[in-house]
Amino acid sequence: MTFHAPAPTLTTERLVLRGHHPDDLDALAAMWGEPAVYAMIGGKPRSREDVWIRLLRSIGCWAAFGYGAWVVCDRSTGTVLGDIGLLESRRAITPELTVPEMGWTLAPAAHGKGYAAEAMRAALEWADGRGIGRTCCIIDPGNAASIRLAGKLGYRAPVEGIYHERPILIFHRG
Repeated sequence: MTFHAPAPTLTTERLVLRGHHPDDLDALAAMWGEPAVYAMIGGKPRSREDVWIRLLRSIGCWAAFGYGAWVVCDRSTGTVLGDIGLLESRRAITPELTVPEMGWTLAPAAHGKGYAAEAMRAALEWADGRGIGRTCCIIDPGNAASIRLAGKLGYRAPVEGIYHERPILIFHRG
């Protein structure tokens, strides 16, 4: 088995995208406890334990697959704004996801400022540069902001799916 390097650090005009670290747990747990975050992603807050498992999954994806998610931080303050990136989540979703999944989640204080688009463009540029041009994303049908962003990022042709007995839209890119 091949093990890969940890997450590279990416920078944009306003953001730093870096690998997850155990010290990120408090900020990420607070984010996943916000109704403006979880309302369109599962409909219920994530427990601290679930956020911990998600954080460890993010670290593990880099080691196992050579890609994964990043913590999004404000470049000037270092404040954690959210996390975005590639997932190898092996979800029990219908229809099955056959390419890496791209996801983005930002804390409410970061909503509406263009941070998600800025971070996602950097992540997709990184992925494209490594030959990971085909990705998908899943979005709640009621999440108009994420659906708009997916379109701006080149995700097309949504397919209706089911995840946790709820409807979901699956978009593909590349």
